[in-house]
Amino acid sequence: MKSKLQYCILVTVLLSVLLSAGCMGNASDDDAVSQEQYRTVVDSRGVAVQVPIEIEKVATINDGLIEGVMTTIGVQDTLMGVGSSCLQRNFNYTYETVGGETFNYEGGMNPVSYLNPRIMDLPCFAKSGSAVNYETLATLEPDVVIVRLGSCSLRFIDDEGTQKSIETIESLGIPLVVLYGSSCYDDADVSTISDEIRIIGQVFDKEAEATKLAEYLESQVNLISERTKDIPDEEKPEVLIFGASPKTRGAGGAGNVNGLDTIESFFIQDLVHAKNNFQEDGNSKVVSAEHVLALNPDVIVLSTAHGYHPPLELYEAPYYQNLQELDAVKNRRVVSLPWSPCNCAKRLEYPIDVMVIAKGTYPERFEDINLAEWLLDFYQNVYGVDLDTAKELRSAQWMDWTLEDCPTCD
Repeated sequence: MKSKLQYCILVTVLLSVLLSAGCMGNASDDDAVSQEQYRTVVDSRGVAVQVPIEIEKVATINDGLIEGVMTTIGVQDTLMGVGSSCLQRNFNYTYETVGGETFNYEGGMNPVSYLNPRIMDLPCFAKSGSAVNYETLATLEPDVVIVRLGSCSLRFIDDEGTQKSIETIESLGIPLVVLYGSSCYDDADVSTISDEIRIIGQVFDKEAEATKLAEYLESQVNLISERTKDIPDEEKPEVLIFGASPKTRGAGGAGNVNGLDTIESFFIQDLVHAKNNFQEDGNSKVVSAEHVLALNPDVIVLSTAHGYHPPLELYEAPYYQNLQELDAVKNRRVVSLPWSPCNCAKRLEYPIDVMVIAKGTYPERFEDINLAEWLLDFYQNVYGVDLDTAKELRSAQWMDWTLEDCPTCD
């Protein structure tokens, strides 16, 4: 949904164009043709950006949302350069159980990279956490640059480096569309992701396709919210988002947790209608084993912010034997979010996170939804892929652990 500010700016720009046309009776035909070659897009800043009608080359700075939308609306082939090294990596992970059995997870990928292998070979002009290489960007000669603030490449909206990057790109004379990711807002709300999707649709004159995508994603979380909205506070389970970080363990901690001021807490409390077990603010705060035992959550959701971690790791890895007395572990109520590398701001797969939390928290209310099958349906609806490709995407996000609850699925 466009903000009132965006509408006001758009109306002002259109009025200016109309008035200019009326006052410039001697304008050349070339000027008229030039005006017809651009459309106006109001970005997340409320800035009216003139983008070409015909877009052949696009450069992006983000971690997958923009490219995912471009894939869904059928303009992925215009992508000529990326600003995130995370889009160009395959990930592998290994852990060992108490019994000495080794599990290997290979080929973990961002879904958009799996669907578009050519991304791996595109010029990367802004590696995650590093400055933008403006020379490389300029040589690409993009028709438009789309950046998403809140992504791992440009993470903080008020950061001096972020603002300098915006100013420098604009100084190159390239149309720049800026999106505000979910982490750019004080109050978490997935509706802002829908706003981003619609803006991308406007850039490519694919508004209908983008709106359909946004509405589908919203429908999935609305289904979850409707099923759980009537649960009394005293009956709401306590859910802990837990990052099983090897780095944190090496420093003496047990893992990392997400507090009330995170979008994961919004998923838990506002969409799933449970309680965040960690009733403090803070993103990825380090906690000790003693602290986790004192929290004793009903449900544990393993995040992938610190690498992939399947439920079996918390049950059987030797370095987590000190957490075996947790109710969530004893009752086998541990679930895992999909592998989403560099997920600093939520992407198209955010309903998967919400559904995983909901299924783990209220299995009786979602008994009719088999997560393994629901995932396949989700990928097919979002990306328009066939069943076999949907299965490959499920594997690329390391969600095949869901097959344990579905003996007839493959």
